[in-house]
Amino acid sequence: MFSYLSALAYLVGVVAAAALALLVVFQERLVYVPVLPGLSKSYAITPARLRLAYEDVWLHSADGVRLHAWFIKIFPDCTGPTILFFQENAGNIAHRLECVRIMLQRLHCNVFLLSYRGYGASDGDPSQHGIIMDAQVSALILENTFTSVLDMAGVLLPILKWFIGGGGSKGPKVLNFLVRSPWSTIDIIGQVKQPILFLSGLQDEMVPPSHMQMLYKKAAEKNSRCLFIDFPTGMHMDTWLSGGDRYWRTIQLFLDQYVSQTKDTERRTFERKIS
Repeated sequence: MFSYLSALAYLVGVVAAAALALLVVFQERLVYVPVLPGLSKSYAITPARLRLAYEDVWLHSADGVRLHAWFIKIFPDCTGPTILFFQENAGNIAHRLECVRIMLQRLHCNVFLLSYRGYGASDGDPSQHGIIMDAQVSALILENTFTSVLDMAGVLLPILKWFIGGGGSKGPKVLNFLVRSPWSTIDIIGQVKQPILFLSGLQDEMVPPSHMQMLYKKAAEKNSRCLFIDFPTGMHMDTWLSGGDRYWRTIQLFLDQYVSQTKDTERRTFERKIS
């Protein structure tokens, strides 16, 4: 009996160690998904398919990685703000063009659609450090964003909440050191001094809406220019669609309030970030 229990314990230990090793080695593939299942890494369409005038733009990040972007204008002499659009995690910028088309029509803005490193036509491999270098902006619009990858580990795989977690975790968090891309937004959101608009879909099936509420609470402690708006039927990927007129009107009012004050003296760039 003792030998059987010892063998079982040994087997469980081996399986757990193997699972942990796989998690460490392949964690970037779990966090970053530049290619959707069944699709290629290349762009399925370009803005021209939707009759959008655009420029192909090539940039070099601070560490020399070549990045690709589309600069899309609703018309050549558009004087509206330029929205720096950072897409959701999965797929590439071509999959967001329908949302961008509606954004142009509703907000009368320009859109600079940047492809993350390792996504679409951009070179390099995605990482937290690299993407932060690629994304230096002056104000924020956050939509359905998680507090941290550490907190999301327990959401996606409940057993991990006892070993990996953010500041609010009750577990020992003994495996946090293994996470190379913690994306701990909750730890830095309080340092942002620029206006922040939080857009939360209450039916989000991937990121618990409570994460957005915690981010807003943390930011609003030191930043009076924070606005939280929720959308009762919004899911993780379709809040911009299910939110209808109210979604676009909210963004328009936010831009009017914080862009019109400075547009004659300062160029404003806004980030729309979806985790």
